[in-house]
Amino acid sequence: MTDQVFSPGTEIAGKPTSASRTTLSHIMTGSDTNLLGTVHGGVIMKLVDDAAGAVAGRHSGGPAVTASMDEMVFLEPVRVGDLVHVKAQVNWTGRSSMEVGVRVLAERWNESTPATQVGSAYLVFTAVDAEGKPRPVPPVVPETERDRRRYQEAQIRRTHRLARRRAIKELREKRAADGIDDQ
Repeated sequence: MTDQVFSPGTEIAGKPTSASRTTLSHIMTGSDTNLLGTVHGGVIMKLVDDAAGAVAGRHSGGPAVTASMDEMVFLEPVRVGDLVHVKAQVNWTGRSSMEVGVRVLAERWNESTPATQVGSAYLVFTAVDAEGKPRPVPPVVPETERDRRRYQEAQIRRTHRLARRRAIKELREKRAADGIDDQ
């Protein structure tokens, strides 16, 4: 049994990583292709966002919106006839935000060969209330060593996101103070 974990300053009980983990599967068709005849990256990105959104909503117990996509990596092209599996889970939680990690796998629909990883992504979602304002989320409770590693890596990505945002804000403020109009 998992120890009870509560969000800082709230009485929201934590949820194990497995509680909201999900897989979305889809067969790629001709309408999914780009000019090169492979599946358009935007189609894969939509599937990634759909799966991550389902996980964020399940974990937070209500609506959650995409706040950012930290990274989307395409490792191999996806072809028409591939059965694509998008596997997502909450890696880390803050007060109202969650990082969702996504792995994209593909296999031929008519072959019994193992699926291969063709992409990965990290997205940040914010749980929102009926007025669209941020609302608290339950802390995620990592269950395995892999979950704990993902949690720690997510904290590093968060630190980098915040530092990048701070550095850009400072640069823009300096340029504005120097009278440089970048609009």
